[in-house]
Amino acid sequence: MSGDPIRTNFLAALPFWLSLGYLPVIAFAGWQGGWWLALTPVFGWWIMSIVDVIGGLRTENADPQTPDESLRWYTLITLIWPFLQVLLVFGALAYVSWGDRLGTRESWIFMATVGIASGTIGINYAHELMHQKSRFERFLGDMLMTMVLYGHFRSEHLLVHHRYVGTPRDPVTARYNEGFHRFFRRVLVSCLRSAFKAEKAMLARKGLPVYHRSNPFWRYAAWQTAWLLLAYMIGGWAGVGMFCLQAFVAVWQLELVNYVEHYGLTRRHLGEGKYEHVLPRHSWNAAHRVTNYVLINLQRHSDHHYKPSRRFPLLQNYDADEAPQLPYSYPIMTIMAMMPPFWRRYMNPKVRAWRRKYYPDVEDWTPYNKALNPLPR
Repeated sequence: MSGDPIRTNFLAALPFWLSLGYLPVIAFAGWQGGWWLALTPVFGWWIMSIVDVIGGLRTENADPQTPDESLRWYTLITLIWPFLQVLLVFGALAYVSWGDRLGTRESWIFMATVGIASGTIGINYAHELMHQKSRFERFLGDMLMTMVLYGHFRSEHLLVHHRYVGTPRDPVTARYNEGFHRFFRRVLVSCLRSAFKAEKAMLARKGLPVYHRSNPFWRYAAWQTAWLLLAYMIGGWAGVGMFCLQAFVAVWQLELVNYVEHYGLTRRHLGEGKYEHVLPRHSWNAAHRVTNYVLINLQRHSDHHYKPSRRFPLLQNYDADEAPQLPYSYPIMTIMAMMPPFWRRYMNPKVRAWRRKYYPDVEDWTPYNKALNPLPR
């Protein structure tokens, strides 16, 4: 793998600031109204997909030992976005609530498009922040996740997903043959339940009751209540409804990405409920240049699960010998995921090829998919 030295100047880090492009796109669409409101989803899914084809792949790897002080221009974007998102979400809510430029239907559509940004960028940045040791960064991560009414995601992600990915105990590892819409309904309930149980178990190990003040669910509830109250103060009950709509759109996108990242991939069962260590092969990898810039290397997901503590500029790319590769970047793959019959026809053969490549000795895959019917190789 060729080297990609990290440089400390702003211009070197600038490509990772492409996510700010969502702000003028949303502002322009909201000002124009009408069919222009479609500009944000077109920009986020279709234009990005076309640019990805033009931009090609980026397979260079930075030195994973690069110190944090050399990454300041890379990580600064994750520190300023939470405050920009507050301005975006509540500024948009004030715009549609206090102005008369958009009609009622247009206002609701506009707030849904704001959810594209709070999901595509906000939740992704929250994911980066919640993995850091800094209290301030974790605080910002909670700020972003509660702004989409999904505060428990941090507990679920850190205590459940990373521990049990690729096993039946992980709610967000999409099972082979499981359509996205079925997956989405399942995870909305199972993730909240598993997150609460994980925090309860952690408190129990410390000899503390579940209602102890250190339970982060109190913090999630306080944040989310505050955001809802602010939405009510700005737009009344309609404002609360539109705020919830942007949150739903954001969470929809989060779970679309979760679905794509691990679909059908499982770790080897070692017996007695134990599984092999997480390896790069247990996540779908994508090296598409432009989307990795916008999503701060989220598509290098194989390395994120292999080394969760690595900051996004240092995540390593793996080739097809080490990790399964997505044929397209996340925008195209998530569009495909919303069409389950097409998704299964396209991705199931790739999952079966992955099984033959990495686990040719496994004859029965049923134990890896307890919730589903016995599945073919």
